[in-house]
Amino acid sequence: MNRVVITGLGAVTPVGNTAEDFWQSIKAGKSGIAPITRFDASETGITVAAEVKDFDPTLYMDKKATKRMDLYSVYGVAAAVQAMEDSQLDVETINPNRFGVIVSSGIGGMNTIQDQVIKMHDKGPKRVAPFFVPMAIGNMAAGNISIKVGAKGICTSIVTACASGTNAIGEAFRNIKHGYSDVILAGGAEATVCEIGIAGFAALTALSPATDPTKASIPFDKDRSGFVMGEGGGVLMLEELEHALARGAKIYGEVVGYGSNSDSYHITSPNPDGSGAGICMEMAMEEAGITPADIDYINAHGTSTPPNDGAETTAIKYALGEAAYNVPISSSKSMTGHLLGAAGAIEAMVCLGALRDNFVPPTVGLVTPEEGCDLDYVPQVGRDHEVKYALSNSLGFGGHNAVCAFKKWEGQ
Repeated sequence: MNRVVITGLGAVTPVGNTAEDFWQSIKAGKSGIAPITRFDASETGITVAAEVKDFDPTLYMDKKATKRMDLYSVYGVAAAVQAMEDSQLDVETINPNRFGVIVSSGIGGMNTIQDQVIKMHDKGPKRVAPFFVPMAIGNMAAGNISIKVGAKGICTSIVTACASGTNAIGEAFRNIKHGYSDVILAGGAEATVCEIGIAGFAALTALSPATDPTKASIPFDKDRSGFVMGEGGGVLMLEELEHALARGAKIYGEVVGYGSNSDSYHITSPNPDGSGAGICMEMAMEEAGITPADIDYINAHGTSTPPNDGAETTAIKYALGEAAYNVPISSSKSMTGHLLGAAGAIEAMVCLGALRDNFVPPTVGLVTPEEGCDLDYVPQVGRDHEVKYALSNSLGFGGHNAVCAFKKWEGQ
């Protein structure tokens, strides 16, 4: 079996538009949650979101290309170009048929769908844009990335709601591990800060109605009231170890385990007994060849919704037993909001940052944990902590669970 390492990172997020800016913001506990500016949200009952700020897509593609993509694809392509540049991979020197793309989206081109349905309703079907379909469909971040970077290997998109980004990384890991590819760009992209995105999740009572941005996304807190919508993209370059070493690539960390399963319980709520996500964590640890005592950090799914945080706490205890009380845990969604299908990708980067810097970021806004949420959630301020192994948890509507295990790179 091949070993799989990460050799490039790219990110467009509410707290930074490069992977390093993103990590430094997370480290510092900087929040990207603020009043919604993208549209007038007054009638939705929701006032805050985590929007991408000061982003210039023409740094990564020409202006004409941006007009033929939904915003989620733009975010994905930008993150992928960053990851390519960061990895210093020269496509001319590799086999492009063994260079793949697995970049997911939970929803796809929601802005495009919204705009074109309105246009059809107001002006008739003949006014629907000719690029409507290739802009709207959920595979096109992956497709556009493949075209942009010259990747001719596997090109796919996994749709598992909020687990999509983590599933993309895990499936890329397995694909390389078992010898089908040498290099894969993996991650997720999402752009749902729009009228129908906010209104839809608000109708589900999933979004926080809080008007104070500092009290809107507060995972594990007794006063939490829902998640905050985020947006952006994250892409990691996964590479077979010997392939990376042969070209002298820098290595951020190693992917050592992956779990993926289903709660088989409810369309939106996780199983409160924690068994689904708990078994998923066990699967990732088993593949990594590690025990609960080896885990030094968990980046929790931690959405700040009442059903999720308690069930995830139970799941961590299910998987780690008594060791759960010794592991620092944090939810970066307290700063980024919830990027849905892109969440797992940027949260993998948080794990890699923790491994590199031996630093556990905070769960900002957590003041009073709910009864039963009694683990070490690193409230408000991050801390120095030796990190060799980290888990990244993602739990999606439909009962989807995905967990990746990462290891500090310490040489061969």
